[in-house]
Amino acid sequence: MKNSWLVPPTDIGNFSTIIDVRTPLEFAEDHVPGAINCPVLSNEQRAEVGTIYKQVSPFEAKKIGGALIAANIATHIQQQMLDMPKGWRPLIYCWRGGMRSGAMQIILRQIGWQAHKLEGGYKAFRHHVIEQTALLAPRLPLRIICGATGSAKTRILQAIGAQGGQILDLETLASHKGSVLGSLPGQPQPSQKGFETALWQALERLDPTRPVFVEAESRKVGNLHIPEPLIERMRASPCLDIEATREARIAFLQRDYDYACQNLPWLEQRLDKLIERQGRAVVDGWKALAAQGEWSSLVGELLDQHYDPLYRASQGGNYTGERPWPSFATDDLSEAGIETLARQILQRSAS
Repeated sequence: MKNSWLVPPTDIGNFSTIIDVRTPLEFAEDHVPGAINCPVLSNEQRAEVGTIYKQVSPFEAKKIGGALIAANIATHIQQQMLDMPKGWRPLIYCWRGGMRSGAMQIILRQIGWQAHKLEGGYKAFRHHVIEQTALLAPRLPLRIICGATGSAKTRILQAIGAQGGQILDLETLASHKGSVLGSLPGQPQPSQKGFETALWQALERLDPTRPVFVEAESRKVGNLHIPEPLIERMRASPCLDIEATREARIAFLQRDYDYACQNLPWLEQRLDKLIERQGRAVVDGWKALAAQGEWSSLVGELLDQHYDPLYRASQGGNYTGERPWPSFATDDLSEAGIETLARQILQRSAS
C-alpha cells in the first residue's frame, strides 16, 4: 500500500507550509516555490558529517548527524512552530526525501500535526520542473519580438503585458539584459536551477490558447542557459520586427543604461570583456569617451562596431521564422512611443 503521507511533486500546492530542511546553501541554489528554510543541518554540520561518513564510518556519521538533527529540529519547533494550530499541514522535503526530511516529519507527526513528506525530495521536484518545461514549451503560441540592440524590446514586451497581452519576460527572470553590458549592478543572477524553476512557474501560468509574446534571445541570458525545448520553440515561431532609427536607439540606451553612466569603474570592467573581439585600442577609445561623458558618441560606436554586426550574425540568423506582419518602424522610443508600439503589436498580431 502506498504511504498516504508521501506527496508527489504534482500535489505540492495544497499545504499550509512547505518546509525545506536542506542546508542554507542548498536552499539558496534553488527550492520549491514558497518554501521556507528550516535546515536540520547547517552548511558546516553537513560537511562535518559527510567527512566522518567517508573517513570513519557511516555508523559514526549517523550518530553525530542524528544528534545534530534532533537539536536543530527542536530549535525550529521552539522558534517557528509553537503557534501553529493542530490542523497545520506542513509538507517537508530534503534532497531525496530521506533521513533529514523523515526525521522532522516523524517528530511533527508525533506532536499531532499532519506532516507530509515530498516523495523523492527536491531531486524529484527538479525532475518535475524539467519534464513540465519540456511538455509546456512546445505548446506555446509564441510571438517573437525581434530588433537590433537598443530597440527597447524588453520595454515593449512589458508594455504589452501592461496592456493585457501574455508575456514571457526572460530577462527579468534572469536578472540580466542579455548583453555584455547587461548585468545589473547589485543584482546577481539566480542559479541555473533557480532560473529554470522560475521559468517553469511562468510557463505554468500561461494560457496556451492565447498568443505569448517573448523577446528574441540567444541561448544564454548572461550566464544562464534557456532550456532547449523553449529556445527551439522560440526559434521556430513567427517574428515581429522592431525597426527603430539609430537616433532613437541611442537616446533610449542612454536612458535605459543610466546606471552605467553613473558607475564608471563598473562600465570599464564590462567594456574590458570586449577586448578579445574588438582589440584593446578600440576599447580604450570607448573608455575615453565614457570618461569624457561623451555618451551619445560612445553608444553610437558600440552600436555600429559591436552590437549591430553581432545582431546580424546571430539573431538575424537564429530567428528566421515566418513574418506575417510588416515591420514596426519608429523614430520614437520614449515611454509614449513604446506604449504606441505595444498597442500596434497587439492590434496587428490579433488580426
